[in-house]
Amino acid sequence: MMHTPHSDAERRTRFIFDDMPVRGLHVRLQEVWQHIVRRKNYPSPIRRALGELLAAGALLSSNLKIEGTLTLQVQSEGKLKMLVVEATSNDTCRATARWDETASFNEDETLGDLLGNNGIFAITLQPQEGEPWQGVVPLEGGNIAEMLMAYMLRSEQLETHITLAANENTVGGLLLQRLPEESLDKEAWQHVTTLSDTVDAAELLSLDAEELLYRLFHETPPRVFEPEGIEFACTCSRGKVSNMLLLLGGQEVGSIVAEQGSIEIDCDFCNEKYVFDETDVNALFGMDVTEVARATIQ
Repeated sequence: MMHTPHSDAERRTRFIFDDMPVRGLHVRLQEVWQHIVRRKNYPSPIRRALGELLAAGALLSSNLKIEGTLTLQVQSEGKLKMLVVEATSNDTCRATARWDETASFNEDETLGDLLGNNGIFAITLQPQEGEPWQGVVPLEGGNIAEMLMAYMLRSEQLETHITLAANENTVGGLLLQRLPEESLDKEAWQHVTTLSDTVDAAELLSLDAEELLYRLFHETPPRVFEPEGIEFACTCSRGKVSNMLLLLGGQEVGSIVAEQGSIEIDCDFCNEKYVFDETDVNALFGMDVTEVARATIQ
């Protein structure tokens, strides 16, 4: 498991408007994002999409009412195969992407260009105790923020406005949401979302919550709460990899080790490498699976 402590740059800040039933969140991540983006040579448009999804995960996970993990996942049959962000109730997160490594990418490609015609967006909640819950919808919208807003309106019936940005150094996000079970005047909602739409990517990536919220809402300033720190943490472990090998079965694992001398599993999130040699896999399965595999091959 890899873990990085947070600094003042890794902050998520809650706020609420006292004169209307609207709550909000602001997030800006630098070191966490750098820890993720250095692990792979992401093409620029994929890096941008992954960064926006990371900011979204950090925003949405703040609403977790139980101990657990929130996973946001985009899957498609286009050049971009998968985006995954995991954010926990312990204020940690991790993220990764997979893509067609034979394809070429242009800097100005949109998310729609990357995804193609078919794909899904899924949100999964995995509590520490109990059964997981998952919602899956078709991809709707031209960017990560539009996909999330469509999902929230469809699944939660909650008016939600999200603005996201990412570059090679920083990710940022701003979320406004109607309070559940509260009625909201349409004009008031349109007013705050229109103001939110005036923020540009540079401001979202450079300004802290206090500066940004004053810039947007100084006429009706929200009440701002103490910021929360966010850290990168990967939940991979040798024990989890061992369990995965057990699921593969002794015949398959033994055959790989008999042929290659060892089996190596790389964590897709943090690039940690787990190597199991002949002694390791025989101990894992409680029998000489490599010798059985060699006898089968002969």
